Amino acid sequence: MGDMRYEAPDSLDQAVALMAAADGEARVLAGGTDLLVQMRSGLIEPGLVVDIKKIDELRSIGEEAGGWRLGAAVTGAEIGEHAALKSAWPGVCEAIELIGSTQVQGRATVGGNLCNASPAADSVPALIAAGARASIAGPGGRRELAVEEVATGPGQTALTPGEIVVSLLLPKAPAATGDAYLRMIPRTEMDIAIVGSGVCLTMDGDTCSAARVALGAVAERALLVPEAAQALVGTSLDEAAMAALAAAASAACRPIDDKRGTKEYRIKVAGVLACRAAQTARQRAQQ
Repeated sequence: MGDMRYEAPDSLDQAVALMAAADGEARVLAGGTDLLVQMRSGLIEPGLVVDIKKIDELRSIGEEAGGWRLGAAVTGAEIGEHAALKSAWPGVCEAIELIGSTQVQGRATVGGNLCNASPAADSVPALIAAGARASIAGPGGRRELAVEEVATGPGQTALTPGEIVVSLLLPKAPAATGDAYLRMIPRTEMDIAIVGSGVCLTMDGDTCSAARVALGAVAERALLVPEAAQALVGTSLDEAAMAALAAAASAACRPIDDKRGTKEYRIKVAGVLACRAAQTARQRAQQ
């Protein structure tokens, strides 16, 4: 490895200035559970690492406008211990709690899981289903981006040089709304998803009045699948609606064959998982 500089600024402005001056040669260090592994294996050799854990705004969880704002450097363990957040968005919290082992949970961050841009990231389909938005700071100021627009491909994001994801905003959920996230992995734990599905839906009595369905690990990035949501809206989530949901979820897949699962298997599983997540989301909406 060449010479690498390490900086730990205590303000966002400093962090952005450091990232911008490095002109694409810098990496953000939050928990380090992806970054340090990639550096050790020689996949990346950043000239500068900017540690963001000393910046208060990136380390806090707070209520905002009836929703929740999660700092990008908040860890999975901190989210797992936050009862009010888990009660508001159980599916998002479940997904974040699936990232790695207990040890990794103490380090892995919600912003890191998003910006690492793995197509199989567990938190991302759940965040997309919830309608989460990322707040991004850069040399040109602040901007917001829907979570589904942050990753553009494996390891690639829509961030420009100098930009940092500061926080994620989970909106205020309408009444009778529930969310859920499920994944299929080859082993019982500590593995990477073959398919992940996040579903958020709102019920009006026995009728679904709004829905968002997202899939992970079945394309080059996590997908929002409007056709799958449309299969549910206006229905009582009966058998026909579930069959239409499964078909729409499977149709949206454009997966790869790899050692974890074949294309055909992933496509089939995507439909099954979307249906199961929808059932759980419905139960939570009607509680």
